[in-house]
Amino acid sequence: MSQPKVGIIMGSSSDLPIMKEAALVLEELGVPYELTVVSAHRTPERMVDYAQKAASRGLEVIVAGAGGAAHLPGMVASVTPLPVVGVPIKSSNSIDGWDSVLSILQMPAGVPVATVALNGARNAGILAAQMVATHDAVVMQRVREFKERLKEKVLDDAADLEARGWRDFLKGHD
Repeated sequence: MSQPKVGIIMGSSSDLPIMKEAALVLEELGVPYELTVVSAHRTPERMVDYAQKAASRGLEVIVAGAGGAAHLPGMVASVTPLPVVGVPIKSSNSIDGWDSVLSILQMPAGVPVATVALNGARNAGILAAQMVATHDAVVMQRVREFKERLKEKVLDDAADLEARGWRDFLKGHD
C-alpha cells in the first residue's frame, strides 16, 4: 500500500487480536494504514513522539486501542491535531471492560475522542475510513459500496428467513 493515512496503535501486543479488525476493514476498503504498539504508561515518550509527528508524516486519523485504565486514546488526542478514534478493550486486567470504556468516553472538554463499542475495532476502522473519505473520492466510493454490501446482506438474509422459516434458516447459519 501507499503512504499510510490511518495510524492504528495499541497499548500492548496483547491487544492485537482485537485491533487487527481495524486493519482488516481498512485493507478491505483500500485505505493505507500503519500499525504499532505505543503504551501511554510504559513508553510515554514514544507515545508523545508518535502523536506529535503523525500529521506531518501524512496520517489523517489515529485509531487507538487500550484496555484497563485506557489512557492511550486520550493522551494521544491531547498532543495531536488529528481526530482520534478510541477502542476500549476488555483486557486481562479490565473490570469487565467498563474501566476502558469510561476512560476513553469521559474525556474533558477540548480533548475529544470518538469512542466505539468495547472491542469495536472493526467499527473504528470503518469510522477512520469514513473520515478519510470526506476528502478522498476513491475511498468515498469504496465506503458507499461497502455500505451497499451490508444492505444487500440484510435484504438477502430477510428474504431467506421469510422463505425458509426461522428453523431452516438457523440450520444454515450455525
